[in-house]
Amino acid sequence: MTGWDISPSGVEFVTSLVQDAMDDVAKDVKAYGTDVESAAVAAGTISGPYRGAAPTGPIGAALALFVERTAGDVLFLRARAAKSVNGAHEATAHYVLGDEEMAARAQRRALAAPKIDLPGKGEGEGEGGK
Repeated sequence: MTGWDISPSGVEFVTSLVQDAMDDVAKDVKAYGTDVESAAVAAGTISGPYRGAAPTGPIGAALALFVERTAGDVLFLRARAAKSVNGAHEATAHYVLGDEEMAARAQRRALAAPKIDLPGKGEGEGEGGK
C-alpha cells in the first residue's frame, strides 16, 4: 500500500470524535435499558388481583423479547466502533514508524467484523472484539 499520506494528528482528531460518539451511545444504551424496564412495568398485566410482585404482562414480555433479540446488534455496534478506532491508531503508529506493511496488516485486521459474546451465549472475543 505505497503512497499512503496520513496525518497522525488528523487521525487522532477523528478517532477522538468517534470515541466521544461512542460514549454518548453508551449513555443512550444505558438509558434505553432503564426506559424499557420502566415501560414493561408500566404496561402492567391483564391478570386480576395478585399478591407480591406483579406478573409479567404481554407487553412486558414482548419488550423483554425485543431487548434479548437486539442485544447482539447493540453490542456489535460498540465492538465495531472500538475495533475501527483501535485499528486506526495501530495502523497510524506503524505508518509513523515507516512500516507500511504492518500498517496495512493492522488496517486489514481492523476491517474484519468483531466477534462478540452475549452474556451466557458462548465464548468469542468479548464485547469489545479484536
